[in-house]
Amino acid sequence: MEKRARGRPSGGGSKLNRTETVTIRLDPKLRYLTELAARRQRRTVSSFIEWAIEHALPAVRLEEGPPEVTDLDLASVILWDPDEADRLAKLALYYPGLLTYEEEVLWKLIQECDALWREDFNPRRSVPPQEKEAKLLYPVLRTHWEALKKVAAGEADLSILPRPPGAPPIPPT
Repeated sequence: MEKRARGRPSGGGSKLNRTETVTIRLDPKLRYLTELAARRQRRTVSSFIEWAIEHALPAVRLEEGPPEVTDLDLASVILWDPDEADRLAKLALYYPGLLTYEEEVLWKLIQECDALWREDFNPRRSVPPQEKEAKLLYPVLRTHWEALKKVAAGEADLSILPRPPGAPPIPPT
């Protein structure tokens, strides 16, 4: 008979990788009711909360953005990307009113960095988000993402940012 590692269940359990952990506070009554609901559905409390959030998202309406995208379920098609830099850019392009202050500072820096945009395009002018998105050089944005975040946070100088081909470097301050 094969021995199992102590404390480890054999088989069963979720095969999904959980990559994000969220800590929440629930009042005792809500926690108790959540546990009962999870038991009823034969789920863990975490699995039940994840299921409840998935079912609640379509009811959330976003105030801004393209008229054809009216809820978070549809917006996730436009906004979600595995890459953090792409996610921020898409959120800023389509739903700028949902940016935090720190994201606004970073987005302003991205708009002012000419090396991140196709030639002869001014991202600060008013054009539809789809047009701006087509002009953003996502590979360059991803390459310089960490530097952009450091400059936006005040941890590094503008001189570390990319410059368009042929442009003189920015001297350090």
